[in-house]
Amino acid sequence: MRVGLLPVGLVALLGLSACGVIQSNGPAQPTISIELDAADPAKSEGTLQTKPAPVSFQVGYGRYGIACADTSFREGETPLGTFKVNAILTPDRFEMDPALIKQSGKSKAYLKENLFKNMSAIDFKGDGETGEYGNGYISLEPLSDTEQPFKFNEYDGKFRWYSFAIHGTNDKSRVGQRVTGGCINVDDATMGTLLKSVKLGDEVVVNSDGPCNE
Repeated sequence: MRVGLLPVGLVALLGLSACGVIQSNGPAQPTISIELDAADPAKSEGTLQTKPAPVSFQVGYGRYGIACADTSFREGETPLGTFKVNAILTPDRFEMDPALIKQSGKSKAYLKENLFKNMSAIDFKGDGETGEYGNGYISLEPLSDTEQPFKFNEYDGKFRWYSFAIHGTNDKSRVGQRVTGGCINVDDATMGTLLKSVKLGDEVVVNSDGPCNE
């Protein structure tokens, strides 16, 4: 029996080519896109691609400004570029690239029990307040081959991890400002929303409308 051709309109509706092959609608969007405003940090914004509609949120960034893409991470500068999520840490959630777990020299059970708790216990500003990562820490690994200083180490007597990340905060007034050590900060409500969607390996793109530090 001869099979008739589908009407053109139906072909388009089904996303098929004339040969009956499903066509791509282009490259997949990153899970999170962040646009840093160099002139007015309060206008810096992130977008989470989620259904039924994208979610926008305010972000803060590094106190020393914005670093160009494919540069090695420097304290106080937020790098531009494309990254992938390589760890998700919260008080009750632990996900990490197996290669990183091996690099840490610790067991997965130890890291799950202690890593985020130790990191949250450190008073980075020296003001007597802890919990500066808020309710979550989403670590970002650059896709470029540029060497990075990220590592596990001891700080203030506590085993912790040093990396570039999106994290919460214990002071939401710091969001929308140039105040971090280089990470991107969000309020804890936003972090809760991100944690519902973000998975290991998800892509995060950080852009800016202004100049960057070479």
